[in-house]
Amino acid sequence: MGAEVGVRAGLNAGLNGGLNAGAGAGLGTDPGADPDPCPGTGWFGQLQLRYTSAQGRTRAWSCHQGPLRVLRALYPEGESVCHHVLVHPPGGVVGGDRLEVHAQLASGSHALITTPGATRFYRSGGRTATQAVRLEVAAGARLEWLPLETIAHPGCEATNQVIARLQPGAEMIGWDVLALGLPHSGQGFAAGPGAAGGWFQQHLELPGVWLERGRIGAGDALLQQSRLGWAGNTVMASLWFAGGQGLAAARLSRLLELAREAAQTHALAATAGCTSPHAQLLVLRVLSPGVEAALQLLQAVRAAWRLEAWGLPASTPRIWRL
Repeated sequence: MGAEVGVRAGLNAGLNGGLNAGAGAGLGTDPGADPDPCPGTGWFGQLQLRYTSAQGRTRAWSCHQGPLRVLRALYPEGESVCHHVLVHPPGGVVGGDRLEVHAQLASGSHALITTPGATRFYRSGGRTATQAVRLEVAAGARLEWLPLETIAHPGCEATNQVIARLQPGAEMIGWDVLALGLPHSGQGFAAGPGAAGGWFQQHLELPGVWLERGRIGAGDALLQQSRLGWAGNTVMASLWFAGGQGLAAARLSRLLELAREAAQTHALAATAGCTSPHAQLLVLRVLSPGVEAALQLLQAVRAAWRLEAWGLPASTPRIWRL
């Protein structure tokens, strides 16, 4: 998870009273430059989140190991919805690092979980970097999993995994935005002479309902450039609405209609589409040449779904506007 700070050593020790002290210093203030991690080491960060509901208020509890943590809990919509901002002060994930997030929502609770900036997977140096997210939502609870984009830097070797388990009566809105390389800096996600190479593996799953898993190799020009693949785009985004049980046909149809209306009138209409692969699920997918346009579409559809499905107006986390 990433506040784009770019400092991989010293800061973690200061935050955690010496935990992981002794890690070497690697300073990457240039957002296009990879930090220089300690050879042969990897950082482990784990964050556990719990949400309960009492007298109409969603109460939040967190426990962390390593630098991954909650910036703060906010209630801009009132006490019923908790907005949690997750930060990873080192600023990126490199080979050998592993970040884990485990969120559990009890009945009646509603949590919106986001990040203040991109999650960056840097050059790995032959070791895999991993982010694993586990989301458990009880009956009657609502979850919004809305991290900002993931950037796969040239040379990264990384796995990003999100698994959500919803009990009957639970619902969630989630998204995932993946950006390949640093095209504005002339650093594409490519292999060959002078290129960094690498690969990125994506895993999105609602067990028994939906599994979307793929591995993108830096040298796979056919996948990245073909009109049957990414068609030269560098960003792929997915937005989903899911329930722990089948959604009513009329409700499913209306949510699908809203997503398609938003996509058809957007600048990315030619590379966006929404389907319902399962009675418990709607998925919007979009390819884009940049992150901003993709997020704009996802935010518009999320706002429409939130109002239609839950009777809640769009509430944009303040951290996105900073």
